[in-house]
Amino acid sequence: MTPGNPGGLYFSAWLTERGYSNQLIKKYRNSGWLRTLSRGVMYRNGDKLNSFAVINSYNAQMKKDFHIAAHSALELSGVSHYIPMGKPVLMVAHPKEQLVPEWIKKIDLDRAPKFFSTETFSYPQTGTFNSEFTHLKASVPEQAFLECLLLAPRQYSLMDLYYLMEQLTSLRPDVLQLLLENTDNIKAKRLFLYMAEKAEHHWFSLLDTSKIALGLGKQQLVEKGVYHSKYKITIPQELYDYE
Repeated sequence: MTPGNPGGLYFSAWLTERGYSNQLIKKYRNSGWLRTLSRGVMYRNGDKLNSFAVINSYNAQMKKDFHIAAHSALELSGVSHYIPMGKPVLMVAHPKEQLVPEWIKKIDLDRAPKFFSTETFSYPQTGTFNSEFTHLKASVPEQAFLECLLLAPRQYSLMDLYYLMEQLTSLRPDVLQLLLENTDNIKAKRLFLYMAEKAEHHWFSLLDTSKIALGLGKQQLVEKGVYHSKYKITIPQELYDYE
């Protein structure tokens, strides 16, 4: 049997490509060496499935491009404000054309995967975060925070995201400039610049905001909030007043 891949999955199509016959795969299942998770999806008997390993093996064997994103990517880089209650959530982004299979939503893992899709970044910035998972990347901190803003306020409260912003003292202005100039989500860009300016980070002054298109119309992000005229957004009173 193919060695390695602890805590990950084996896909029939991938095994077949590597010379394993259907009869041999069936023999592994009948002997209890492999257990079936779903049609064409298996794991080694006795393995404790790991969320990173599962997505890593899915990417590697099925040629997918799922990556760790939003607050989960920030946590991997050492930034965290959230204290998870119960099982932590693992935010996973994927290309729109690569649909999330039903079986992956039902696995009992150490982290509960939550999937979302976006094509707002023309030049996505990701990197390998662990040498054990060479087929699984995570958003760099600059992109990860923008992903959080994309999902706000439904997934994250704006106040919680501002607490995170206060920690982001070492973001790279060149990476931010690339992302902000080539991101089509107006809400995320306006919120990012508002929060960065409010937090008075040194890297904010190094951004060339004249090259960042922010659109023309007003955006009401919350009910009964405070309108900020510079960035044309209505934000929570609590965030506006916070010092």
